[in-house]
Amino acid sequence: MTALTPVTIHAAKTTLSQLVARAEAAEEIILARGKHPACKLVPLNPPGARRQFGALAGQITVPDSIMDPLPPDELAAWEQRV
Repeated sequence: MTALTPVTIHAAKTTLSQLVARAEAAEEIILARGKHPACKLVPLNPPGARRQFGALAGQITVPDSIMDPLPPDELAAWEQRV
């Protein structure tokens, strides 16, 4: 079975776990009712869409004042006491 060849719903019932594994590997699976395409099985999180730790290293700086207490007016706004 290739991505271009539709998989019948009957065949999908018996090979669902294999089809899900193929979809998780970024393959699009077309499910068909008989000879008519009905839907597509695709991964929720395609490979490559995952975040990589440190991807923005050196591109963003955080000032030392990040840990300073907020001014009273800004703190009130965050606490919705305005």
